[in-house]
Parts: sequence; C-alpha cells; structure tokens
Amino acid sequence: MSEKEYTVRMVGITKSFPGVVANKNIDFDLEKSEIHGLLGENGAGKTTLMNILSGFYQPDEGEIYVEGKRVKMRSPKDALKLGIGMVYQHFTLVPEFKVVENVLLGLDVVGKKLSLNVIASLIEEQAKQLGFTVNPWSKVADLSLGEQQRVEILKVLLRGAKVIILDEPTSVLAPVEITGLFNVLKQLASQGKSVVFITHKLHEVMEICDRITVLRAGRKIGTLRRSEITSTLEIVRMMFGVEAEPAVAAEVPKILGREVLKVENLIVQSDRGVDAVKGVSFSIREGEILGLAGIDGNGQKELAEAISGIRKIKSGRIYYKGEDITGLSSAELHNRGITYITDDRVSEGLIQDFKLVENILLKDFRRKDVRRGLFIDWKKASKKAEELIKEYELAAAKPNSLVQTLSGGTQQKLLVSREISGEASLIIANQPTHGVDAKTTVYIRKKLIEKASKGSAVLLISNDLDEIFSCSNTIAVIYEGKILGILDRQSATREDVAYLMIGAKKV
Repeated sequence: MSEKEYTVRMVGITKSFPGVVANKNIDFDLEKSEIHGLLGENGAGKTTLMNILSGFYQPDEGEIYVEGKRVKMRSPKDALKLGIGMVYQHFTLVPEFKVVENVLLGLDVVGKKLSLNVIASLIEEQAKQLGFTVNPWSKVADLSLGEQQRVEILKVLLRGAKVIILDEPTSVLAPVEITGLFNVLKQLASQGKSVVFITHKLHEVMEICDRITVLRAGRKIGTLRRSEITSTLEIVRMMFGVEAEPAVAAEVPKILGREVLKVENLIVQSDRGVDAVKGVSFSIREGEILGLAGIDGNGQKELAEAISGIRKIKSGRIYYKGEDITGLSSAELHNRGITYITDDRVSEGLIQDFKLVENILLKDFRRKDVRRGLFIDWKKASKKAEELIKEYELAAAKPNSLVQTLSGGTQQKLLVSREISGEASLIIANQPTHGVDAKTTVYIRKKLIEKASKGSAVLLISNDLDEIFSCSNTIAVIYEGKILGILDRQSATREDVAYLMIGAKKV
C-alpha cells in the first residue's frame, strides 16, 4: 500500500521507563475502515504503544504518520485534533453527571453557542447511526457498563475521531453487551473509521478483527490477516513463544500431605458488582504449590481476596484443614495461619510512610513476643525486624528505614518476608515477583518452594508461565472467572496452559 492509504503508520517506536523497555523498535500500521486487533499477554506493551498513538506518552525513538504526514503529538488533545481518540479500560466518565454533561466536558466549545439540547441531539443522531439508542439526560451512574462504554465511544466520535482505540473493551462486559459492542465496531468500520482493538482474548480478535498484530515482551512478533490464519496454534506461539515440551521443573515437593484448603463452587463479585469468580472449585494439600495461571483480570484477584477474607463471598464454601471458614475476617484467618501476598505492594501491601519495623508488625502487633503488657516492645520488634532483614537479604534496609526509601525489589521482599516468615499453613501469593529484577524473582520463588517443602500449602497466582512451571506441583488455569483445567505439572506443556489462558481449545 502507498503511504497515503494508511490511516496511521508507526515506525521504529521505542519507549522505556525506569528499568523497563515497554516498546522496542515497533512498526505498526492501520488501514482505513479496518478493525485491527492488538494481541498479547499482560506486559507485552500493547497499551503503552497505543498510549503513544493517543498522545498520552511520547516515544523515545520512532516516527508517527497520520494519513501520510509525519506528526508529533505532545498530548491527547493533539491526537484528537488529528482524529485519534482512545477509550480506556477504566472509564473516565463522571458518574453523577448526565450523559450530555459528560460529552460536553470533552468538547471544544470555547466561543461556540452550543446548548445542552443541541449536544443531546448530536448524541442521539450519532448513536442512531451506530445502531443503538442512549438517553442523553440519563445520569451515568444509572447506566450499565455497556451503556457507559458506548458513551465513551460517542465522546471521542463527537470530538472528530477517525481512529478509535479501545483498551481491553470487553473486560467488564456481559456476553450480550459484547455482542452489542462488536455490532458498533463493525458499523464504525463501515463508515470509514479505523478501530484498534487491544485484547488478550484470541477468540475475540478471530471474530471481529480484519488483521491481528501480536506483541510479546515489548516487541512486535508479527502481523497477520485473519484470512491467513489457518490454526490458532500460530497465534498462541506468537503470543507466548511456547514449545510443546515441558519446561524443567524446580525441586518442588513430591510427597504431599493432608488437604489444607478446599474451595467449593465459589462465586465472588468484583467491585462493579458483577460475578468475577464463577463457580470455582479446587483443593491444595500440604507441600503442594498450586500454580493458578491466567492473564490479569480473569478473577484471580477477587478469588485471592475471598479466600483471604478481604472480599465478601456471594456463594460457595471455603474449608481450611476441614473447618468451614466461609465468611471469617482476614484477621481471623491470619490468626489461623492463612497469609496473603497482595499483587499491589504500594497501595495494599505496605504503608509507604511507615518504618520497616512498623510494616512488619501491621498484622502481628498483638503477638506476645513483641509486646510489653498493653504496649508494643519496640526493642523486641526491632530485633525481629533485624532478623528478617538478614534472612531475606533486604538490601540497605534498617528497622527504622521508611519503606518509601527502599527499592521496589526490597519492598517486595519485605512484603513476602512478613507474610511467610511465621508458621503459615496456607500462603496465597498473588503475582509475588511482579515488577522485580531477576535476582529478586529467583529469591522469592526459592522461598515459596522452601515453605512448601516444610509443609505449607501455596496458592501461586501468576501470569508468568516460567514462574508457574518452575514452582508448581499442580497447574490450574483460570479464564473469565472459571477454572478451565487442572493439570499435573509433570505432564502439562506450556502449549496446553497457553491455550487455556486465552480461552482457546487446542486443535
């Protein structure tokens, strides 16, 4: 195709953040009237690349062409002037405002006489062209998630967007709403608009997209037309780089003891009030590391929080060493020997303004070995902190160090050490090595295996296949809130797991 036949062309795009190369020398092009799927697992660089195209980030290297002309965008406003708009995974609407007021917020109306009635008419007309209806006077808080998403699309269209980027647009939608969204996208393409559809769900891009570009670890692996794809195996291998042979397992325990955790038909809702965990059942025994593989956003966090007592359970039962613990608080479960390593050390795991010793005591300040009567014995607490600093090799840390002064890797090791240093019988580890360097990753994995070898049961939640295969005895795969398979580590292959992670059936 000639240069002018591309709506957008990105050439040699590189973008780095401290310690991470998010995009490395990526070429990406978008044709007129196409729906282009941008596919890849978490951390592949999809959203970063589109944040660059939408003006949110500026590339360190590379060039961008819009309709054949080289452009530079320093903000989303610049991108919108060029006809490029992005609908984010987490909506940016004001819930207490009406639809028409939310649309007005995004319009350039300086010096123009536009009443709310005029804008409401524009909304209704644009929605009609796309095959749906929306009440401009409805309060956004009263709309379903699917309706809110359509309002977001209307916002960018009414600002003149010819290119619409959707980031994981189906992650919060019910099946009937996904069908409605796909109808809207097809209508947009038929009107000459170009759509970028960011996702990690293979079946969706195979249904809706004209072309598919796959990113892995910040690099472009390739672009294929849907008509050229003869087997989903081709896309799976592009996404994960997997081979059929099992990876070499670490020395995880081979002899398992009694059942520690049993989950029966668990249903748990997300913060948005929809079922995120849908009838999940499994069990873990002493000495077992159950690796729960899945791409982020498929119910893992809600499951982990439910088992650890942080999130309420809609239905189902949880048993710990034969005792029904359904509905007990996180404090009660912690006292019984259940610990939780959250996937968010900054907002949930640690208090940045507290000292290291204070963070260590967050869950154990009632223990007699760190108290003197009614008060905390800070001398004893500091001694305990020093022992953990030494055992877990917390670099440059001291008991009175503020957590915010520690490196990310040291903070993660601090979080892990607090949760597994005691007599925990069940450890729930949610993405325990996320965002840390290779050395720290190896160290944390080793510690989890050590705990299992001493009889602890471990639920290891990870989207990293290397981590799953190197640490687990058993592998379960979660997709859209359901366990699609439970596999024995010795016979499972990466290919088996990769297929299940994107909801595909092996052919």
